[in-house]
Amino acid sequence: MSEQSSTGGDAITVMVVDDHPMWREGVARDLDERGLKVVATAPDADAAVRIALAVRPRVVLMDLNLGARSGVHATEAILDKLPDTKVLVLSASGEHADVLQAVKAGATGYLVKSASVQELIDAVRRTAEGYPVFTPGLAGLVLGEYRRLADEPEGPAGAAPVLTERETDVLRLVAKGLTAKQIGERLVVSHRTVESHVQNTLRKLQLHNRAQLVRYAIEQGLTDE
Repeated sequence: MSEQSSTGGDAITVMVVDDHPMWREGVARDLDERGLKVVATAPDADAAVRIALAVRPRVVLMDLNLGARSGVHATEAILDKLPDTKVLVLSASGEHADVLQAVKAGATGYLVKSASVQELIDAVRRTAEGYPVFTPGLAGLVLGEYRRLADEPEGPAGAAPVLTERETDVLRLVAKGLTAKQIGERLVVSHRTVESHVQNTLRKLQLHNRAQLVRYAIEQGLTDE
């Protein structure tokens, strides 16, 4: 697994970062056995960055406590070079400060290590699609922090980008955590049409992923309905 890239198929490629060898290899084995493709593992932040740039995984499963440099540092460094990669934190810590630091660094989601294997598999799959995934109780914390920031008198200058009515509808449902298929069923359109609206909205707002779309929607009050 370590430092080897995926060679084919549609399996979601994953890199597992954790400083405990038994835990790291155990998680990697669980993911592989359930149809995900673990292309690499890493024991620390520096190795995580170096290997991620080499194998370009779709999802990085990131621990936070990695020694001299934290998982937050690794998350920032990886996403700076690989903006299309998604980071899902898997940590023993459920401390609010750790959660907020990880999200501010660009992590798409955050699970505590008490999560079941099936919860982890589901979270990795949803993270790969760009949907924010959090251990129950932590999502509210993140939403509350974004709302607090939105209430502060600072923000980008200039006129806000103009979204179509349908793009706004899709954005509102993305922010509620619905998948493209679920949004399509709700709006009676194909999931490909939904993805097209998402991509157009990302382009207009100059954002990179669904996690950033969620933050924008919260700041604009689109989740209050």
